[in-house]
Amino acid sequence: MIMSKLAKAQSELLEMDALAAGSSPIHTLHPVAKLLTTIFYIYTVVSFPKYDLSGLTVMVLYPVILYQMAGIRVSDCFYRLRIVLPLVCMVGLVNPFLDQKVLLYLGTIPVTGGIISMLTLMLKGVFSLMASFLLIATTSMDSLCAGLRKLHVPAILTTLLLLTYRYIGLMMEQVSIMTESYSLRAPNQKGIHFSAWGSFLGQLLLRSQDRAQELYESMLLRGFDGEFYYAPIRNAKMNDYLFCVGSFAVLTAARFYNLPELLGNILMG
Repeated sequence: MIMSKLAKAQSELLEMDALAAGSSPIHTLHPVAKLLTTIFYIYTVVSFPKYDLSGLTVMVLYPVILYQMAGIRVSDCFYRLRIVLPLVCMVGLVNPFLDQKVLLYLGTIPVTGGIISMLTLMLKGVFSLMASFLLIATTSMDSLCAGLRKLHVPAILTTLLLLTYRYIGLMMEQVSIMTESYSLRAPNQKGIHFSAWGSFLGQLLLRSQDRAQELYESMLLRGFDGEFYYAPIRNAKMNDYLFCVGSFAVLTAARFYNLPELLGNILMG
């Protein structure tokens, strides 16, 4: 059971690297352009008032359209974020109990401000996660860190981000080796006994630290000094600027104008 879960986690990590190595129009955009647009999108989503549910719903179009252009299924995003999404949605569950003011009626059913704010908060979290996943799924970690250095983010932070990402796979590898060794010594036991958890975690920390040190030393021998010369990114082109300016303009319009309401008035008029 544990081995299968570890193998599945390692497989998903490799699949993320494979997704980031795609060749769609979104993949080929400059990493800085995608990063700035993602940050602006999340900022715009979070800035919506807590009762502006109708205005917020239109923001789903940005990630959905880009997912289609990148050749990534939205269902893949929800599946890979299946652990985080419930936690995000749980944040607003107390709102209906705190805000019981009735704002509207659906037929004879009263809808309180707490329900509206709860749904708005949930959508904000879901949309932000969708945009973040899109960035990671279309940009390799090396390119993303190189883009951050282009924005003059301190080298220590970009190196920490890169090594943390790389060490996740390394730690899972060590867990897999130790779990297999433990199962060979206790073939009739399911999982790891509670009494062995302390020593298991201690050994995992020591083994991972030693392996990580070897990995870092090999990087230094190859000339790594916090910069990403081995992962050069091209200069920004016209399509990168158009993507940024166009995205910023559309997101700004969606923030300050209730596009669903305007569209409804046009259709009704």
